[in-house]
Amino acid sequence: MTTDHTRALFDEVSRSGYYPEIVAEGLRDALADELVRGFVLHHEPTFDRDEIRRHMTVLALTPSRLVLVHTDEHPGDDLLPKPYTSTTSEAVALDQVRSVVVTRMVTSNSKQLEEALLTIGWGAVSRVELEPARCSDPECEADHGYSGSLTGDDFSLRLAAAGDGGAAVERLLAFARTLSAATAGRSS
Repeated sequence: MTTDHTRALFDEVSRSGYYPEIVAEGLRDALADELVRGFVLHHEPTFDRDEIRRHMTVLALTPSRLVLVHTDEHPGDDLLPKPYTSTTSEAVALDQVRSVVVTRMVTSNSKQLEEALLTIGWGAVSRVELEPARCSDPECEADHGYSGSLTGDDFSLRLAAAGDGGAAVERLLAFARTLSAATAGRSS
């Protein structure tokens, strides 16, 4: 039996106080009435010169999809002269998720979990890193072209106990376990 966390997700969006109606509307549209098996919500301020801007990322796992909703706030600009928000949603079929990478940062002395990084790849975005190719001759001045790597870079979320709280880091890890089980074809 799968537990439905839909109500808890919308309650947490409301408690965040960050444009709750706008974030909830984006979530409702993206979820398409599917139940929520797990979620992570990250509300983060960013510092932009003299201003603080906030943004929120929500990851929700349904029985068939991974849903990502991200909301930013913006100052007025040439296109929209008044401050505004933008909300972007993406829904990825679970069978399209290629990788779930979890990195845990734990202090050596106390074994305390300090940070966790969740990276999810489904092949939509890749990052190319190039560097000049070299040969083993230290005196060689020939152009050997470039070598590099192509890395999947669809989505990453890093939470730290110092900034987000230890419970937030644990929730990220719990979500990662639920997502890993779902992409392996098992419910958690």
